[in-house]
Amino acid sequence: MSSTPSGPAWTYRLENATSKIALLVLSGCWETRASPPESRVVLGEMRGLGVSGILKLKADGVEKWDSGLLVFLFGLEQACRESGITLETGGLPEGIRRILALAARGRQAAGESAHTGPESFRSRWRKRLVTFRDESAETLGFVGECLSASGQLLRGQARMRGSDLMALIAECGPGSLPIVGLIAFLVGMILAFVGALQLSPFGAQIYVANLVGLGMAREMGGMMTALIMTGRIGASYAARLGTMQVNEEIDAFSTLGLQPVAFLALPRLLALFITMPFLCLFADFLGMLGGAVVGIAFLDLETHQYLMQTREAVGLKDLGAGLVKAAIFGLLVGLAGCRKGLSCGRSASAVGDAATGAVVTGIVYIVLSDSLLTMIYSRLGW
Repeated sequence: MSSTPSGPAWTYRLENATSKIALLVLSGCWETRASPPESRVVLGEMRGLGVSGILKLKADGVEKWDSGLLVFLFGLEQACRESGITLETGGLPEGIRRILALAARGRQAAGESAHTGPESFRSRWRKRLVTFRDESAETLGFVGECLSASGQLLRGQARMRGSDLMALIAECGPGSLPIVGLIAFLVGMILAFVGALQLSPFGAQIYVANLVGLGMAREMGGMMTALIMTGRIGASYAARLGTMQVNEEIDAFSTLGLQPVAFLALPRLLALFITMPFLCLFADFLGMLGGAVVGIAFLDLETHQYLMQTREAVGLKDLGAGLVKAAIFGLLVGLAGCRKGLSCGRSASAVGDAATGAVVTGIVYIVLSDSLLTMIYSRLGW
């Protein structure tokens, strides 16, 4: 058979190799403009030869081909599959075989997703455990790299620029003061109102100062600051490093002999570790100020009386406990953001996933570490 004379020539020859095997030999130019034949026509000729077992393809004589040949082969493959005939593509060029194999995998995946029922409870939990194991191993590896980079920094061998560290400190510290101050002030007011509801019936409104002072100094100041920094700085770190990963800038650093963890992650961890205690102090002060506004304006407490009660209730030990927590929270926020950013995929959606993962992971780290530190403080009597 051949095409019409007006178009480029394509030919095929169907031979009866054995009683069960047919050989289809393709030659010429199989391009879309040549209008290749219908695959079912070829299959009908095969049945006319009395062969219904195996169809072998051979395309050594094909000079040019494009999507027209692929459409013909896709249709021939589908027709053979419906007729129960085995199609062997070993005689086709390698490029065509790869495309056919890729299309077959796509159909298989689509078929599996269409026919697969809901996962069992055990299967879902198995996947979650495997994911948790991989995440834990990746986190431990990243922590090890950060510790190694810190050791190099202490020995003066880490290639980290001081200007980068100062710029990151400015971003984490002064840039975060407005939102940290606003949230801390409102949290202090909320604590004061909650305490007043419980203490006012007993005429113990003065102890609202104790509640707000100790609550802000030991827990809420550091935790609220850490949660704010997780959303503001942790997600930013993950998005920036993830974008660098997508643009292959991380690979460029490695090619130049610069360790990405030491050059990119370590200064960010140090910036949060340095600035978080100061932000916590600022949050403590604003939270106590918010409690004072409620106590003085709504509970009819004297300003001097409220301040003296706060001073007696909150000591340096309480402030120190909160500052230690804040410093640890800062490391954990930086750890979550940098790890998610450096392990980001190579697509735009992966950058968004990395930022979201950094926020979620950072919050989990903060809550778990706060619970652990609170138990340690209780054991130590601190």
